[in-house]
Parts: sequence; C-alpha cells; structure tokens
Amino acid sequence: MIIITGAAGFIGSSLASYLNRQGINDLLLVDSLDKSDKWKNLRQLSFSDYIDKTKLPEILPKFSNIQAILHMGACSATTERDSAYLMENNYRYTLELAEYCLTKRIQFIYASSAATYGGGELGYADDENQLPQLQPLNMYGYSKQLFDLKARRERWLEKIVGLKFFNVFGPNEYHKGDMASVVYKSFLQIRELHQVRLFKSYRPEYKDGEQLRDFIYIRDVVRVITFFLEHPEISGIFNVGTGQARSFKDLVSASFESLDLPANIDFIDMPGHLRDRYQYFTQADIRKLRSAGYADPFFTLEAAVRDYIQNYLANGLAHY
Repeated sequence: MIIITGAAGFIGSSLASYLNRQGINDLLLVDSLDKSDKWKNLRQLSFSDYIDKTKLPEILPKFSNIQAILHMGACSATTERDSAYLMENNYRYTLELAEYCLTKRIQFIYASSAATYGGGELGYADDENQLPQLQPLNMYGYSKQLFDLKARRERWLEKIVGLKFFNVFGPNEYHKGDMASVVYKSFLQIRELHQVRLFKSYRPEYKDGEQLRDFIYIRDVVRVITFFLEHPEISGIFNVGTGQARSFKDLVSASFESLDLPANIDFIDMPGHLRDRYQYFTQADIRKLRSAGYADPFFTLEAAVRDYIQNYLANGLAHY
C-alpha cells in the first residue's frame, strides 16, 4: 500500500491519478477536506480508502503493508501569516511521519519547496551542505526549510527523499484560489477581460513582465516523484524544475497563443506587503537529479501551456 498525503490537493491528486494509470490502486489517500472544492479531485481516482490527516498518525501502526508514504500535504500559501499553524502543519506533522517511516523502514518522499532558497542569493543548487545558509523570504518557506535542516542534522537524508518543487502548474489546481498558477489565472482573465494583468517590476534590472521563474508542468512533476518511488535506493534533497528560467511575459504570451489570440498585457502595481518578499529569479539546478538517473525530457514552456489550456482549461476544466 502507498499512502499519499495532500491527496485531494494539486500535486497529490495528480500523483494518485498517475499511479492509477500505472495500474496502482492500493492507495490510502489522506487530506483535510475543508470548504474548498478540492474534494472534486478525488472523484476520478481509484483508491482503497480515505482518511482525514489528523487520524493518520494514530492509525499507521494498524498497517503492516505500507510500501511508501508520499507526503505532499502542506499549507502551500506563501502569503500565510499564521506562523504557529505553519509550524504545526508543515514542520511538526512532517517530522512525525518521517520518524515513523524511519523506525519502520518505510520509504518516505516529502515535498520541500524552492521557497527555501529565498531571494536566490546563494543560487539554486540542491546542495545539502548549503541548507543552513539559506534565508527564506516568508514563513511558508521557513517551515519547509526547518524540516530540511532537521533531516540533515539527524542524517535522515541518507534514507529519505526531499523534493524542492519550483513553480508547478497544470490540471487539478482549480481549488487553489490566489495560489493558483499564472497560467490558470491568465486563462480566466483572457476569457473574461481579453487581457492579463501582471505585476510591475520594482528592480531596474528586470523590465515589467520579465521577472523569471522555473515553471514546471505537473505531468513532469509526477514522473519525477514516481522515479524516486521506483528507486528506493536513492536518497537526499533534489530540485524538481526544468532547469530553464522563463519570464511571466513568456508564460502569458504562450497562453494567448494557445487560444489563437494576440497578447494583451496590463502591468499593475504590486501590493506593498509583497515587494520585499518577491522572488525575481528562480532556476533549478537539476544536475543532481540527472546524476541520480532521471533522464526524461521536460515539457517546454510553450508545449506545457498549450497542453494545459487546449486539453484541459478550454475543455471544461477536466482533471488530470
């Protein structure tokens, strides 16, 4: 049996769907179904059971056949200000699951985040020795880094896998609201306003719309996760990105092109509370991932946006 936390969320539900397509249905799905619509991501999945995340630690000892825990669940809102909640939900809960897996010799793969790199002053290499020097820009990133540091200090990274996801987009993110990808928001704005709004730049070396991110398609992300699932002998921290930074302007232009429309972008002021916590550049160093044996090519930005918009968003918001 494979346990997936955050299973009704964006990455978790996409991962479960991908495993279903590989003929794997013995899944225990774990999440907290709040008032959002993420429960809809469960409808197309085949699984053995579902439980609330608060119940998982207490029932784990009842199972004797756990192959792996794929811990994708977390509060992923970079704007979340409740530090106590983030510490409990993102750090303490991950700690509890990791300790259990290490004790029982169960494979443990968890979601870290590129937000741990902060402003990127030290670059974006997934070097475990550099973890203590990283300075996240928000509490979300720090809650993720705190577990990375604990895992390094206890030498758990010799036995478990942490994945630093960069800017993931694709089907099954529809419930995320403000935290949904720019592709999804662009599609909605194009449909309603025939225009897309992007933040202005507040650094002279970046023109408006030319802030850079490593955008990665969800179909690539789930393949990376399952690569590690299939290779339990591999451990450590790994970046999950394409290794190619692209601009928001490129992303939005690809969205318009996917709909056969000319680009129409309006640059708006960035809220003041975000300006000192905004990343202007991210780009995953994926040499470590490649050295581990992951050889699949990644979707280009244009191909990924086209697939997402034409085969999902413009097709009734179908799920992955």
